[in-house]
Amino acid sequence: MEQTRRTLLLGALATTACLGCSTEARAGEDAPGSDERPQKGDALVFSEGDQEGKPVTLADLPAGGPPVHAWPKDPKTSVVRSGSRLNEIVLIRLDPAELDDKTRERAVDGILAYSAICSHAGCPVTAWVKSDVGDKEVFKCMCHNSEYDPRAGAQVVFGPAPRRLAALPLALADGSLSVAGNFIGKVGGAQPG
Repeated sequence: MEQTRRTLLLGALATTACLGCSTEARAGEDAPGSDERPQKGDALVFSEGDQEGKPVTLADLPAGGPPVHAWPKDPKTSVVRSGSRLNEIVLIRLDPAELDDKTRERAVDGILAYSAICSHAGCPVTAWVKSDVGDKEVFKCMCHNSEYDPRAGAQVVFGPAPRRLAALPLALADGSLSVAGNFIGKVGGAQPG
């Protein structure tokens, strides 16, 4: 009798989980282009919080942080490219004098954009904390403690990540941020071997 009850409960949980998955799949089908990588000219909109879906402006990014998470949005179709988690972007505004030359070239008024996906195991980069190995604040993936310095092209400064975060060139149009080109570098974590 106990085995049957357990089987029924597990079946109900599995059915509920599958229903949630199919709803997400149908929602993705309703927005062609939502899983395409960021395109030149895409606007950047908040990916979370009270302002989710609204354009990110210069005023939304105070100098020194905290970072803001965003999605690219096609300005012609209004499709938010949130169909792939690999499209999520982390934005930060830093003092341009702190940036290395190559990083400064991609910045707009000290604002930088990087993939929000850790290059180690593909976990989300969610923290802005003081580095374990220095006195500056860095992006941190809390899964395996990889740290990235956005001032130096998001190079790895601590942890197991094998490479820097992919960078996204930015442009400024009418006070809002937009994508100026393709990701520079590979987006996401190492593939299991």
